[in-house]
Amino acid sequence: MTVVRSAGLLLFRDRGRDGGTAGAADAVGTEVLLGHMGGPYWQGRQERAWSVPKGEYTPDEEPMAAARREFEEELGLAPPAGEWLPLGEARQRNGKIVTVWAVAGDLDTSRVVPGTFTMEWPPHSGRTEEFPEIDRAEWCGLAQARIRLVAGQLVFLDRLTERLARRTS
Repeated sequence: MTVVRSAGLLLFRDRGRDGGTAGAADAVGTEVLLGHMGGPYWQGRQERAWSVPKGEYTPDEEPMAAARREFEEELGLAPPAGEWLPLGEARQRNGKIVTVWAVAGDLDTSRVVPGTFTMEWPPHSGRTEEFPEIDRAEWCGLAQARIRLVAGQLVFLDRLTERLARRTS
């Protein structure tokens, strides 16, 4: 059985305790950029319906290159320059292994132009429709991200928080 692999990039920024840009990131002021999954299955859902911008890659592609490519495909924007912090990998309930990096940066969500995918809709109708890979991207505080993010990706928030805490101590 072939293991499906996916790679992604979790963008984060520090808004500080007062909502403005501050210095070192802390759990109170850190925000992450999440994408609400597109398509009819996720429509109207908020909880557990958001994801790190990510996508599948083949064995001949480097995971970091795939994370960069998928970020650009899903958001229509290049990732910001900066140090990529490895957050490791996690096996999802469906067996897929997801590898994620984090990078500090900012991005204007009004500039997001998501890529699309095609699927049969409604099911068994013989008709295909095109849907956005993500239907919107938003900055979320860590507490809100914990509610929105699909369960299998919560570990990446934990790892990011740990890394940021080590940097500031």
